[in-house]
Amino acid sequence: MELLAQGAEAKIFLHNKTILKERQVKRYRLEIIDEKIRRQRTRSEVKILQKASDIIPVPKIINTDEKSKITLEYLDGKKLRDIFDIVTTKQRRKYAKEIGKNIALLHNKNIIHQDLTTSNMIIKEEKLYFIDFGLSFISLKAEDKAVDLFLLYKALEAKHTNHARKAWNEIIKEYENKSQDAKEILLRLEKVQKRGRYKQQKV
Repeated sequence: MELLAQGAEAKIFLHNKTILKERQVKRYRLEIIDEKIRRQRTRSEVKILQKASDIIPVPKIINTDEKSKITLEYLDGKKLRDIFDIVTTKQRRKYAKEIGKNIALLHNKNIIHQDLTTSNMIIKEEKLYFIDFGLSFISLKAEDKAVDLFLLYKALEAKHTNHARKAWNEIIKEYENKSQDAKEILLRLEKVQKRGRYKQQKV
């Protein structure tokens, strides 16, 4: 098995042309509590991925032990992070519109991704996939949906400085077109952005 990535919560392996995601044991927690947390988060991720698969392109679930491991389809494509700044303006605009649409469709079903970055988006055969739903949860709150968008905004600013503003405008325009509650969520987003700027000024 080839280790592809290691985060705070899980390791990602490439194995026989599939992706194995394994949540890691946390030694600082009591064993029984750790097992319960890993099991709950694994089950939650599986359920959300299954729900998301009916809405937008995501990796297919191949297998899960519902304790700590999920086996997923391997998407043999490119991370959007690696190509976003070098593709044509037309392609970048297309990807931004797809991002906005996908987020709106998830939010319409109350799925909060909570880790929206171009590192968690893959382009395969010109189709844009969202990956890594490990932090995702279900929420009806406009606040949670606004924060989901804000995290993407910050990620774009940090990783794609030269194209962030235009891409963000396209994302929001498409989000507004596809979201069932766009007005409320975007009003909340303005408040979230103001809070973010205020925190930066204090620092």
